[in-house]
Amino acid sequence: MNKYQHASGRIVRIAGPVVRASGLENVRLYDVALVGEAGLVGEVIRLSEGLTTIQVYEDTSGIRIGEPVSNTGYPLAAQLGPGLLGQVYDGLQRPLNLLAQYGDGFIERGVQASPLPLEKRWHFMPRATEGDFVEPGDIIGTVNESRTIEHHIMMPLNQRGRVVQIREGELSVDEIAAIVKSEEGNEIEVTLTQRWPVRQPRPVWTRLAPNEPMMTGTRIIDAFFPIAKGGSAIIPGGFGTGKTITEHSLARWAEADVVVYVGCGERGNEMTEVLEEFPKLEDPRTGAKLMERTVLIANTSNMPVAAREASIYTGITIAEYYRDMGYNALMLADSTSRWGEALREISGRLEEMPGEEGYPAYLAARLAEFYERAGRVHCLAGRDDKPEADARSGSVSIVGAVSPPGGDFSEPVTQNSMRVASTFWALDYNLSRRRHFPAINWTNSYSLYNFKEWFEREAADDWNDLTKAAMALLQREVELLEIVQLVGPDALAEPERAMLATARMLREDFLQQSSFHEVDRYCAIGKSYWMLKTIMEFHRLAQAALESDIRLERILSLSVVPQIARMKEFPAQSAEADIQELAARTRQEFSTMGVN
Repeated sequence: MNKYQHASGRIVRIAGPVVRASGLENVRLYDVALVGEAGLVGEVIRLSEGLTTIQVYEDTSGIRIGEPVSNTGYPLAAQLGPGLLGQVYDGLQRPLNLLAQYGDGFIERGVQASPLPLEKRWHFMPRATEGDFVEPGDIIGTVNESRTIEHHIMMPLNQRGRVVQIREGELSVDEIAAIVKSEEGNEIEVTLTQRWPVRQPRPVWTRLAPNEPMMTGTRIIDAFFPIAKGGSAIIPGGFGTGKTITEHSLARWAEADVVVYVGCGERGNEMTEVLEEFPKLEDPRTGAKLMERTVLIANTSNMPVAAREASIYTGITIAEYYRDMGYNALMLADSTSRWGEALREISGRLEEMPGEEGYPAYLAARLAEFYERAGRVHCLAGRDDKPEADARSGSVSIVGAVSPPGGDFSEPVTQNSMRVASTFWALDYNLSRRRHFPAINWTNSYSLYNFKEWFEREAADDWNDLTKAAMALLQREVELLEIVQLVGPDALAEPERAMLATARMLREDFLQQSSFHEVDRYCAIGKSYWMLKTIMEFHRLAQAALESDIRLERILSLSVVPQIARMKEFPAQSAEADIQELAARTRQEFSTMGVN
């Protein structure tokens, strides 16, 4: 038992999820405390003049002044090890499937359960041998956590020494896999699990600049607003604009080895959809179930508000853990606005001076602390005798949904998120009403990542020229549509009307994409390139035809026009060849009119 376990105080004040206690000794900021006779989990967030302020992560109804408070002496920490994948946790990493057994569909207060399955046995395969010197982060062995992920058992991040005993066999998470003798002569018992404080970023050897995009299969993202592996993005949008469905699509199709999905304060029905669908979905990368590489953290709007903050940190800590194994992890937070609302409520209970719209003055700092934990890194491990090329690397990418009231992007959570995230996918209410999905507004969105060389190498030499020309055409369309609204389409010259026709092709035949269509729900980069090239080639030839005094009506009546509209439905196996053939037919039809 921890030496601080018996250091007890008494509750002197209760204000919703915030409790003040006196009499606690040797207490430190961010220690976990057990509040009341029920032993509710809380975290110390302020120390002042003999009073300890505790943020309680469970419902405080019925707690009375004078009840005891015990300090555990430990910070809020995540338990990390095999068995995380496929689990559904609450914000404190309590497994909801086990907690449901203790009550009638509701979580009983004060109930605890191990985050990892204690009875399950894993086949441990050593990588280190007796006599090896191992340092923090070194992989000493592996277990097959699922059909898709090999779980690397690493040395704890604050311990090093020489292996004196290690064995292969069937082990539970708490059994000893290896014994390491430290430089001081102490014996370190290494098990399959370790703990890490959720508010403290896991250390790395060095941080690396993003060097490649994370392909998502969504054309507007991959072509115009890519996110880096190890990058950060936000998806702000009003109700019904498609934030959740976009994150679902990213979870299934993005180039990530492990997905951590945090439902932070969202409505119960949305989280229920995730819980019901993810176990049934097939992982397109491996053919296994998607849940075999996914961790779900559910903290819905009817759960204690204080636990929303903890859920974000629990999720990013789990993502960092898999990053340290050398995997590319993707964390999805839905939504950070609900997290911000939790900060606002706790700040109000603490009687702090409010900032803009009642949010705490430290909202920007908290958001920055969260998003800066994204990144591509060289993982912490013994590397004194290893060349740079052999260093183990991994990444954590963060995508946070933002739910601004009324779709107002000027509100504090959106604005402060924009300052720290490098990719901005602005969801548009008008696009969603027109059933244009994904409803990402191409004039308001942006990406600060520069992958020009990568696209030229991996996609095509003229990829960047095509995307630049297409974006310029879409922006020109916005200007022309303003004129059309004022004086009507007949006031435009034929070249400008041709621009509108091509921009419509870009919008409806390229940017618009169905997540429910068997073929269109995912688009490889090669197919995206040929779709874009065909549309822009049609535009070039159309402008040349107009210069040759060919009427726009004749151009738009060509047989290839409806075929271009169906490009997105071409089967993936033959899509590139089929679209190249369509591009050739387009040039041929224009050549019959004397245009090349």
